[in-house]
Amino acid sequence: MALTARLKPNVAGGLIGAGVTVLVGFALLNLNLPFGKALLHASYDLPFVLRPVERPDEVVMVYLDDESHAQLNQPTTAPWDRIFHTRLLDRLTAEGARAVVFDIIFDSPATNDALFATAIKRNGRVILAADYVPSGAEGAEGMRPVRATDALLDAQAGWGISQLDARPDFLVRRHYHGPVNAEPVIYSESWAAAKLIGAPVATGPDRRLVERWVNYYGPPGILPYVGIGRVLQPEGVAAGYFSNKVVFVGAYLNTFFSGERKDEFLNPYTTTTKSDTGRPAFMSGVEVHATQFLNLLRGDWLTRSTWLAELLGLLALGCAAGYSLVQLRPLHAILLAGTVVVALAVIDYLTFTRLHFWFPWLIGLVQLAVALAWAIGFNSIQLYVQKKLLERTLAFYLSPKLVKKFASDRDIMKKFLKPGAEKQVITILFSDIASFTSISEGLDSDDLAHHMNRYFEQAVVGCIHATDGTVVKYIGDAIFAFWNAPDLQTDHKLRACHAALRFRDQEPQYMNGKLLITRIGLHTGEANVGNFGSTERVDYTAFGENINLASRMEGLNKYLGTIVLATGETCAAVADRIVTRPCGRFRLKGFEKAVEVHEIIDPIERAETTRAWRDAFAEALKEFQAARFNDAEKHFRHVLKLHPDDGPATFFLHCVGELRDEPPPAGWQGEIELKEK
Repeated sequence: MALTARLKPNVAGGLIGAGVTVLVGFALLNLNLPFGKALLHASYDLPFVLRPVERPDEVVMVYLDDESHAQLNQPTTAPWDRIFHTRLLDRLTAEGARAVVFDIIFDSPATNDALFATAIKRNGRVILAADYVPSGAEGAEGMRPVRATDALLDAQAGWGISQLDARPDFLVRRHYHGPVNAEPVIYSESWAAAKLIGAPVATGPDRRLVERWVNYYGPPGILPYVGIGRVLQPEGVAAGYFSNKVVFVGAYLNTFFSGERKDEFLNPYTTTTKSDTGRPAFMSGVEVHATQFLNLLRGDWLTRSTWLAELLGLLALGCAAGYSLVQLRPLHAILLAGTVVVALAVIDYLTFTRLHFWFPWLIGLVQLAVALAWAIGFNSIQLYVQKKLLERTLAFYLSPKLVKKFASDRDIMKKFLKPGAEKQVITILFSDIASFTSISEGLDSDDLAHHMNRYFEQAVVGCIHATDGTVVKYIGDAIFAFWNAPDLQTDHKLRACHAALRFRDQEPQYMNGKLLITRIGLHTGEANVGNFGSTERVDYTAFGENINLASRMEGLNKYLGTIVLATGETCAAVADRIVTRPCGRFRLKGFEKAVEVHEIIDPIERAETTRAWRDAFAEALKEFQAARFNDAEKHFRHVLKLHPDDGPATFFLHCVGELRDEPPPAGWQGEIELKEK
């Protein structure tokens, strides 16, 4: 089963992420959703708070405020006596004010109108306000302006409507300079004032209809202001204060007529600016007009990107973020998304402050959040599924304990899954069922599968995984396993010996009425351990001479009549924990050097039950290796009396007979050469 594969871009996840992110951006920009509108408004509002405030000095606000009402004894429930407007206008004329804009609709005749009209005419640069209301006539349609009285109209230099483009949240964001199709053309107060003083932007009749966004210079009250009461006091305002200024005159009251909404608005700085009472500080309508006028005068109004540009930008961002973030690990995706967020914020701030340009950047941030959430969610689910699949794959190789350890330890997992191999000392086990071919003959395929599955389940779960061994593969009825890789185990030799004894002592299993006997070979040595295979399929396995030697140990059982054989390299380290007996030195096919072979007998706790015949066999083997074959024969026969049917004793008795007939060469050290595997 393949354990590793080259990571490829997650095309499906990326395309879904891109599609979802693009749809979110499109919906927020175009479907008039409350959340989308809030993001648009916030995209416009937030940069103001970060930008340093400006303090323009081209205009001065003169307020008909609460303090002035008290100073000049004017009731808040009735229009002002126009004598005060006359006196104000015379002073402004005397000081050379550049223009005067009254954000007051003088639509009803009043005492002192004649004096006021004379003062207006004498100044020559006065703009009066008008209202723009439904026609009101029965059956009539459309709108009409409500202007000042005829006497004042004849004296004024121009007039403009006082309407502002206020949103439901009481914040004026866009310029409004009059209706589109009105005949004759109707201007706003701010446009009429700009036209009066010759601002370049107001030279063409249709230029007022270009979309402009209000560029606020600071929180409410940032423009210079003074109450009319102070202006009309002898020492209230220094002489020349209004020289060459455009003066806007209007009401700014904390109290107002019962049941009427005050002419006040929020501005982008309102969230960070509080009035003395702790309530949000509002901006008077006349100050909004003055701000729009300053935008026109200075040419520093804000512009917004076109709908097509915004749509294409959100489309590009959605595709890029939705697709790319899915391809990254969560931490890398978060870092990339955070970098883009910062970049968007910086770009917006720079274009806002230097180019007076804004775009719905917060929708882009929401797209990034959606793309990031999708990427983390999708990859988390995918990683969870992959982890479960990987755990299932690992379960074919490793014990449940090691599977759990590997799944939670990235370093071990990398070691297990990385391509290639490394040299590692391991203890290798090969098992094989004795006479399996003859036993399984005639069995139905389903019966054979049933028996073998039960056999492997017991062998792997009860023997190899129980000692934390790694199952490499099944080879027919044989099992190839090892210890000390991929997880290092200081006691890997002992674990392998315990696994072999578990094999030997497991519950008997029968096939075709015959007992299944498993022969096992163990060896410890260096091998190349890792992932081997093709680009399409790899296996975690081991290669090397020592793997073959372990296999030879399993095969040697057939000659010696034993169940578990191990080399001296394995047994030397477990002598104090496992009962073994030396079985001689063998020169195996394919190996030049003779190999010390031992039989694994029992755990050390049962040593006394076998000591007598083991000692007898050791004495017999000593005589055999010394070429004292008569003494060796006597001792081997004694072993058979103590331990009838002992395989190694029977094997060596046969060897004694052959060596008597054909004595070994001089210098022989007791090696037995096997020419078959």
